[in-house]
Amino acid sequence: MKKLLSLFCVLTLCTALFAGCASSNQDGGSGDVPAADPVNVRVAALKGPTAMGMVQFMDQVDSGVLTDNNYTFSIAAAIDEVTPMLAKGELDIAAIPANVSSALYNNNSAGFQVLAINTLGVLYIVESGNTVQSMEDLRGKTIYASGKGATPEYALNYILSANGIDPTADVTIEWKSEHAECLSALMAQENAIAMLPQPFVTTAQTKSDQIRVALDLTQAWDALQEGNETPSALITGVVVARREFVEQNPDAVSAFLDHYKTSVEYVNSNTDEAAQLVDQYEIVTAEVAEKALPACNITFIEGKEMQEKLSGYLAVLFEQNPRSIGGALPGDDFYFSR
Repeated sequence: MKKLLSLFCVLTLCTALFAGCASSNQDGGSGDVPAADPVNVRVAALKGPTAMGMVQFMDQVDSGVLTDNNYTFSIAAAIDEVTPMLAKGELDIAAIPANVSSALYNNNSAGFQVLAINTLGVLYIVESGNTVQSMEDLRGKTIYASGKGATPEYALNYILSANGIDPTADVTIEWKSEHAECLSALMAQENAIAMLPQPFVTTAQTKSDQIRVALDLTQAWDALQEGNETPSALITGVVVARREFVEQNPDAVSAFLDHYKTSVEYVNSNTDEAAQLVDQYEIVTAEVAEKALPACNITFIEGKEMQEKLSGYLAVLFEQNPRSIGGALPGDDFYFSR
């Protein structure tokens, strides 16, 4: 356990529903089977896009619309608040970074499964000018970024290299410790370029009308998949669950996935209303959420498609740094399917 907790701190989010069903007596009896007792479901998500897709789900629970199970939601500021709780069995389901889900599996393959992809890429190339229109335009430029030694670095390196740009020779990547430092550089220099995630891109644009989105790195990643039989995807977040919880509550997990999918669809189709809920749960302000939600790539992908996209993404990370996903590619039993 100490080894597991230690790795979680190095590696840098929904609930299970058990729908009690009344069934008729098969031989014509008149008595109904009583509904099963509600399941206690403990769920966590991280502040940002991975929690935004869950807000309608949380609101329906808090308002008493969904009462089939006893849900407890928590929103954490950092991943190292979530992984120890998963490891100790204090959470049942969590929305977490994709690479961390693999690390969980590699440290305890019997302990965790991935249920769905909930957020695709949220990384963008932004600039305080108008010099970048394509990946090739980055050649010879300086890019301010944060996330060195983590998935932002590996994603950027993969996209640059696949476009014939050597990340170590053809561009200068100046790594900062925080997104705020990248924003400061953007605001201080003309034609400065940075890699930023949503919703921080929108936050930056509210501070300066000179900042524009130059490239969507999710689109750039997708363009590289053309012709691939099993295309991968740039993935930010997934939903994982304790395997014991999944095995003991299969109907609950299936119902959860249905509710969560409905919530994601609502958020993507009702930006104004969803932004108010995002503000209500103190993820980001409604002003920022309203502008950021369309660019956050909140999604719901499960089953075979999930496995194809996620396994391909993890393979890219593994090639650059095996430690980023826990040392090995997960086995097929990592991927939940119903």
